[in-house]
Parts: sequence; C-alpha cells; structure tokens
Amino acid sequence: MDVYGLLGNPVGHSLSPPMHEAAYDELGLEARYVTFEPDEDDIEDAIAGADALGIAGLNVTIPFKQDALEIVAPEDLAARIGAVNTIDFSGSGPPTGYNTDAVGALRALRDHDVTIQDARAVVVGAGGAGRAVAFGLADAGATVAIANRTESKAHALAEEVPRATGHGLGDLKRLVTNADVVVNATSVGMESDATPVPADALHEDLAVLDAVYSPLETRLLRDAADAGATTVDGAWMLLYQGVEAFEIWTGRDAPVDAMNNALRSRL
Repeated sequence: MDVYGLLGNPVGHSLSPPMHEAAYDELGLEARYVTFEPDEDDIEDAIAGADALGIAGLNVTIPFKQDALEIVAPEDLAARIGAVNTIDFSGSGPPTGYNTDAVGALRALRDHDVTIQDARAVVVGAGGAGRAVAFGLADAGATVAIANRTESKAHALAEEVPRATGHGLGDLKRLVTNADVVVNATSVGMESDATPVPADALHEDLAVLDAVYSPLETRLLRDAADAGATTVDGAWMLLYQGVEAFEIWTGRDAPVDAMNNALRSRL
C-alpha cells in the first residue's frame, strides 16, 4: 500500500484527505492519505523520516512551505516561488519539491475557458499565494500587475516575475478596468463580507478567481457575477493543486470529478 500525506501545523482543518482518498477509491488504488503535525523545529527530521519509512509523497502546508524548500531538491518553479507544497520521494536521489499552487490557479482558470496567453492579469496580494499565482500566470504568457497593501512588497515581487509591475491597492480600479483576469490571492473575504477590488471596476470581459474558498461565494465573486464577469471560486484552485500533486505522485490522470465532489461535499 502506498502512503501519502500532509505535513502542517495545524492540519485538522485540511480538506486534502477526503479529496485524495476519493481519488484512490475511484481508481481502485491501494493507497491512503494521512496527516502529520510535527513541531516547527522538527520539519527536517519529519521529511527525512517520511523518506526512510517509504512514504510515497507529501503535501506541505503552513508553516512549512518555505522550510521544505531548503530540505528537498526543488524544481525550477518552486525555487522561483520560494515555497514547496508537494514532495515526491520516487526518485533515486533527494526528494523533489514542487509548488502546485501555481498550476492549480492556471488549471482552475482554464477549466472555465479563460485564455491566459497574452492576457492582462491583476494579482491582488504579494504573499505566498500571490507569488505562486504571479509566476504561474507569467510563465503561461500573461502580463501581470501585482497590487499589494504594502506597495514595496508588490514592487519587490514584480522585479522577480517576468513582465510584471508592482502597485499599491490604490491603483486597482485603473488596473482592473483594463484587465482580462483578476486573482484575489489575499485572505480578504474569508472572515468578513469584504472585497479588495472596487466593484465599479469589474466588467463583463473579465475573469475573476478568488483564492478564498470559505465561503465559496465571496463578496468579490458576487460583485463580479453582477458585472457579468466569469467567476471562479477558490475551491477550484484548491482542487487542481491537489489534482496536480496526485498526478506527480502516481503518473496517472486524476479522477477530477470524484475529487471535486469529495471536496465540495465538505465545504
């Protein structure tokens, strides 16, 4: 039996176990997905122990994404993003680290028929999720405007991302009015009925992805729907980052519908 799992602290709230278990059941795989909650000082020992025990793959979440980068051999995108959220132990050398958050956002948008090549994209937030989305969009051919509450962080990230510019939140109305794609990569809208994007800047030629998945329908997505925009809720990004991890680990096409049903049944 193959064992996969999640490293984080805390992990009790995670929706990854039911999503991955649904995939194993759908394909008849002899596999299980479990959670591990090491202390922050023990992350290197935890990854080495998983390798020694024959764990097939791990997801990594807060607060270990940056720490894991220093322990595994990161592939190029993860190294540029500066964080690892998926580890594969199948190679003969050190475990390989990936960041599937970037691909998760791209696959979520493409699943909703959003064209990314040559798109004008706005990413709100320059934290971990914002970094992943900005690099992913740029690699896929979009030009990226990064807007952040602390403007200096947006400028710093823009210097790393190809064809990107940095901005303060005060520029959002102008940026969004002229954009094709907007991604909220902040937590705004998770704990209050708030949005980081001015509603009067939204328009029908826009696709809006909100990385917040609880609640599924944020104020940003309601405003976007009212403006006639294409809306993509955060569960799609969560789903596809898990789908990408599954496919890295197993080399098989993931049963996306089964994973999506398991995820949404718990939201």
